[in-house]
Amino acid sequence: MRNIKIFETRKVRTEWNKDEQEWYFSVVDVCGVLTEQPTQDRARKYWSVLKTRLRNEGSELATICSQLKMQAEDGKMRLTDALDTKGILRLIQSVPSPKAEPFKVWLATVGSERLDDIADPEKAILRGVEFYRLKGYTEGWINQRLQTIEMRKKLTDEWQERGVTKKEYAILSNEMTRAWSGMSVNQYKELKGLTKQNLRDNMTDIELVLNMLAEVTTTSISKAELPETLAQNTLVAIRGGKVASTAKQEYEKETGQKVISALNAKNKELLEIKNLTDH
Repeated sequence: MRNIKIFETRKVRTEWNKDEQEWYFSVVDVCGVLTEQPTQDRARKYWSVLKTRLRNEGSELATICSQLKMQAEDGKMRLTDALDTKGILRLIQSVPSPKAEPFKVWLATVGSERLDDIADPEKAILRGVEFYRLKGYTEGWINQRLQTIEMRKKLTDEWQERGVTKKEYAILSNEMTRAWSGMSVNQYKELKGLTKQNLRDNMTDIELVLNMLAEVTTTSISKAELPETLAQNTLVAIRGGKVASTAKQEYEKETGQKVISALNAKNKELLEIKNLTDH
């Protein structure tokens, strides 16, 4: 969510560079917006032709592009040309477009929002709330989801402290999820009929609670034991997941309802526990 910005109805992939305190924008996406290309492939071809022309003209623009990994249409992270705000403003000068002025205003807004987030994180949270409201989620579910975001951040911060790389987060998350739910992340997503979608955005609130319990427990154990290797961190993640598994069994025993559900965000109003039935 945080790496996709919306200009009018078009998606623009972005990446925040915390060292430079700068947003970087996908050049292909910006070209697609400015020239109103109907497909990503057409936008790529437009940028390829424009880049060649700029090189021939001796423009620095084509050479100052950074190669950043951003999520492609197939869901995979692929290298793509990206420019910071100053570079994008220079790009706009090279692309005749009626979208130029409103896009400049949008760029300024994106930058301002990020600075606001740094100064006052509550504003970022409120924007997250509004995002979920616009998607049609209920207030009860949104409140639960925001708590899970906070707990997930604490867990990944702890993993970072233990020397776990971002690529390894997925390994640990998978083992933790398997320990409490009985399924890998991919199996869980298959049950819910998901492909690229975020699993947590498609969980019922009881699923969110138990997943959060697994993450909170894993964080607490890790802080107490300070695991040093991936294998040790994996064992901690499994133990955290097992605590949530025990809670899951007790919940199912007391309520007579199964926790793991095939429900997804297509039925947002059903994701709250008051409407949860055995699926």
